[in-house]
Amino acid sequence: MSDVRALLIGRGIELGDGAYLERADQPPHAVEAWLRDLLARFASGSVRRNGSFVRQVNALENEIKALTDDALRTAMRLVSARMSAAGFRDDLLARAFAMVREASKRTLGMRHHDVQLLAGQALLRGRIAEMATGEGKTLAATLGVCAAAMAGAAVHVVTVNDYLAERDAEDNAPLFAFFGLSVGVVKQDMSIEDRRVLYGRDVVYVSNKELTFDYLKDRIALGATLASQIKLRRLSRGGGVPGGILRGLHVAIVDEADSVLIDEARTPLIISETLPDDLGEEVYQQAIAVAGLLQPKLDYVRGTQRDIWLSAAGEATVAELVKDFGGVWKSPLWQKELIGKALSALHLFQPDQHYIIAENKVQIVDEFTGRVMPDRTWERGLHQMIEAKEKCTITGQRRTLSQITYQRFFGRYLLLAGMTGTAKEVGPELKRVYDLDVTRIPTHQPTRRQRLPDQLFRTSDERWLAVAARAQAVADEGRAVLVGTRSVEASELLSQLLAARGVEHTVLNARQDRAEADAVAQAGQPGRITVATNMAGRGTDIKLAPEVEARGGLHVILTEFHESARVDRQLFGRSARQGNPGSVEAIVSLTDELFQRYAPTLLRLGLPFLPGAERPSALLLKGLVRFAQSRAETQNRRIRLDTIRRDRQWLKALGFVGSERK
Repeated sequence: MSDVRALLIGRGIELGDGAYLERADQPPHAVEAWLRDLLARFASGSVRRNGSFVRQVNALENEIKALTDDALRTAMRLVSARMSAAGFRDDLLARAFAMVREASKRTLGMRHHDVQLLAGQALLRGRIAEMATGEGKTLAATLGVCAAAMAGAAVHVVTVNDYLAERDAEDNAPLFAFFGLSVGVVKQDMSIEDRRVLYGRDVVYVSNKELTFDYLKDRIALGATLASQIKLRRLSRGGGVPGGILRGLHVAIVDEADSVLIDEARTPLIISETLPDDLGEEVYQQAIAVAGLLQPKLDYVRGTQRDIWLSAAGEATVAELVKDFGGVWKSPLWQKELIGKALSALHLFQPDQHYIIAENKVQIVDEFTGRVMPDRTWERGLHQMIEAKEKCTITGQRRTLSQITYQRFFGRYLLLAGMTGTAKEVGPELKRVYDLDVTRIPTHQPTRRQRLPDQLFRTSDERWLAVAARAQAVADEGRAVLVGTRSVEASELLSQLLAARGVEHTVLNARQDRAEADAVAQAGQPGRITVATNMAGRGTDIKLAPEVEARGGLHVILTEFHESARVDRQLFGRSARQGNPGSVEAIVSLTDELFQRYAPTLLRLGLPFLPGAERPSALLLKGLVRFAQSRAETQNRRIRLDTIRRDRQWLKALGFVGSERK
């Protein structure tokens, strides 16, 4: 049976009246959201490594060290009972953390550093702990997990994929077992009954998508029996709900929090059913064929914000081309709709960049993580149009049964916290949307990362040749090299160039997702070149061979700046971790999407190249990148906020507000 008193004391949380314990869905007033954003821009969020809390924990170390295993467990149960009654007070938390630290030494052979204690404290205060890459976020999380679970809360540790969920749960299992905490790992393709059993455990490791979809399934299944479930929840004081998969939204600790709460929050998660497609396969194929005959600028216009539309001349051309077609083609509105979707499929969505073809199916690739999302589909016929373009089997249209945004879902937790290496850029948005403050945790050891001068080339071909030569040269020195790319297509192009040079290397992208662990494990060996899409920058650790460390550590090459500077920082953060040496550099091209899409005027003016200059000045290149990324982030933030608004409008349209407080 759950006990969530520690999560509620002194926090003024209003509970929802749904089937199980969760926070009421109360969107902030527009003025309050604006004030949150403003205040977050001026908050420092830094903490001292030798502050009073750390001194309290360290002062208890000798006392706790003298306890036997059984005495340590008994002491932990006693302090946990006090936290259940009094909340996560610093004096109680310091004692609990000292016990978890000692248990970790005995079971895992790892002692939490002082800075990890600060991260654990930030988590139980409901904050985002910003820790530099390689500072041990996974171990730091065990402090908050053990304290909250021992106090009686159901703890969900949220990761970005099944592999990391399983790895982290397995690594920390001996520590949890020491305190008698049960651990579950929820993964894709598990049955409903298996999921229900695993969510019933004290600590659950699960990916953000699996967790959110399980919540949606509960909303569908429990909606009709809401009144009886309310009574049951009041009687059981937060126990599991018969028929439900989850047992409540008590504590969520989100790993790579900016990726989950910000980058992946652009679109809602939807549970839908497949319906027979009334249009038929022939209509999609006709649309693709007709769109392929249209002339750019004359018949259609491409916007700068990844949009495309027919011109007046194009509408007339389409009408002439489809005059002998029957059915929906007789309608000018259908002509415009179908050809617009076909133009998007042909010109805005490219294979090996936005999707891959696997088992004769179109599978979307997440542009921020580089990972395949096999269960996702584009809406309103776009997915079917891309299937027609790629000559795949046409799937049916989808009808929405339930949907929710990450913003609304994670906002339901009684205590939401997270960890990431890159939060400062999105601190205002985290505060505005989730009411989460960012605490910047100092590093355990000074960083030894060397940032080399960036290189900018006029053409993409020049850039890739330079990248291949540079990677080979550094590898020949006996160092390890990680090359980061934005797309599957780019990683495979670079692979071909390296192969032509006779250079051994490993490619890590969406096509080899299952081999990720093995590839990352070998990426720190002497002379090893690893070419990777964005996913290599998240959650996985590259362990350096001693000879690599002696020769300068891991060298990271960024080949294209991303829309978010945070993703660039994550990639650079693979190098020089935990006090190791390392170096990073960027080798990019003026033809990159970031510059072409967000700084076209500056490029037309000839910046950052001045007349007669072979290379741009470092200052001009830095300014160009900062300007383009600022524009990109502003647009993406607008899209995320618009997603929240549309989600709430969808709720109102379906009547999912009012007494049920969905």
